[in-house]
Amino acid sequence: MKKIILSILAFSMFAVSCEDFIEKEERGTQTLDNYFQTAQECENYTNELTQRLLLSKDWYTLLAPRLVNETATDDAWMGNTGQDNAAFRPGAQYVITPDNMGGLNSLYTAHYYTIQSANIGLEKMAVSPISDAQKDQYMGESLFVRAYCYYELVNFFGAVPLYTKSLGTSDLKLERSPATAVYAQIEADLKESAAKLEEIPVARNGRINKWAAYALLARVSLFQEKWADAKLYSNKVITEGPYTLEENFLDIWNVNNHNGKESILEAQSSSIQNEALGSMLPTFSGARGEDKKNFPSNDAKDVIDGWGWCMPTSDLENAYLSENDVIRRRSTITKWGEAAYGDEVLNPTHKFSLNDNKSGRICRKYYIPIATRRTLDKKDGHLPLNVPLIRLAEMYLTRAEANYHTGGDALADINIIRDRVDLEPKTGISGPTLLNQIYKERRLELAFEGLRLFDIRREKDPTTGKRVIETLMGPNGTFVKYNLSSTDPYETTNTREAQDKGINFDPAKHLLWPIPQIERDLSGGVITQNPNY
Repeated sequence: MKKIILSILAFSMFAVSCEDFIEKEERGTQTLDNYFQTAQECENYTNELTQRLLLSKDWYTLLAPRLVNETATDDAWMGNTGQDNAAFRPGAQYVITPDNMGGLNSLYTAHYYTIQSANIGLEKMAVSPISDAQKDQYMGESLFVRAYCYYELVNFFGAVPLYTKSLGTSDLKLERSPATAVYAQIEADLKESAAKLEEIPVARNGRINKWAAYALLARVSLFQEKWADAKLYSNKVITEGPYTLEENFLDIWNVNNHNGKESILEAQSSSIQNEALGSMLPTFSGARGEDKKNFPSNDAKDVIDGWGWCMPTSDLENAYLSENDVIRRRSTITKWGEAAYGDEVLNPTHKFSLNDNKSGRICRKYYIPIATRRTLDKKDGHLPLNVPLIRLAEMYLTRAEANYHTGGDALADINIIRDRVDLEPKTGISGPTLLNQIYKERRLELAFEGLRLFDIRREKDPTTGKRVIETLMGPNGTFVKYNLSSTDPYETTNTREAQDKGINFDPAKHLLWPIPQIERDLSGGVITQNPNY
């Protein structure tokens, strides 16, 4: 059945409305005309849409551009200094051009394939002979998928082509719609999604539910500075939703705690050995150059052959140290030779190739514990690490920022987040100091969870009014100056990745990525380019 669904989805990418084709009798063949006749068919189609949105099992199409975004911030280096960095360098070092976008190119095409498929599915399911309750579930999930695709597209590229109906071959040259219109459609889709999913039981199996729709509404409201809406939706998830914070921060990314009580939406994974259903993230960003001799067992089963991309910066580590934030630091960063947090007995001195690692650090959130490694005969493509996309802590931080701008109690929310990791509450701060603390808590809490670039592009320095990314990057950026004067023993001794990270940033163009030139060419020049590219 999965192969049938994939073929129909592939068909829907390019083909489109059935009126474009000669009508003929089809016997024994599933097409868009005779599919969507049962609840199972609608569910299978919706499941594949969700898989295409998340693609935790694919290393390039969506995972690569999401990691490139991380390396374009003050949180992460490209990291791998032993292999070709062509996928990462254009974005990470701000030398990107429309003709040379590296790994950022694929997300644009992939999301429009998914949007086209979602449009077709929504149209077909609306007239499917299934119950109204079944329609609500599958259409509600599909609307969320479409909204999430547009959420990423508008934050990557700004104004993008917007369409909500399946397109024929004569309709494929659409102009870009303003970002405001794209956001308006995202909001409309999420509100409709939440309404359709309102009566659907909230299952803990990773399916999209109404709370995911409300949580993404909170996020996109925050990104648009719609403070009242951001507060409304984040508060709704916090006070009415079934979620609670994990007591142990490390459990959020625990391989034995999939879809935990804090998780609102996760990309699913499995270690089933006869199917490649595992996440590629621990391989893509795992420590490069592990060796069995560096583990107490001296056993090759303890080794994962990581690729070593997207490695934490010492600047991020210093942010944790400045707050004496031991728990979140060790849950986010493991330095070379330091025990892997939570795995101290079996991996007391995690070592890897420093010749291939810019920072001498790896991301602990992406780490697979030794006990789990030993259960796997196949590792690549079989690693059981779910990837959180939205979780409850983000809602507290969203409500805190919204409260700051609407006169509410922002301190209470950030102190809830700090208390979870045994930090003293912040008291007696207000104004710019408080806003900067909210920004900092978002960085420390959500590092490597896909939000840092979007955050520093939208956040405004409360003193100067400039976007935070402008204060960090460029020749006079604080992050660039820190790197150029750094004495970090790992980063400064491996210069195969340039130490002047971020120096090429130009605020006149790098607040958005360029539209891939191939997409402009395919549109016959109808799609315009972002400024100064």
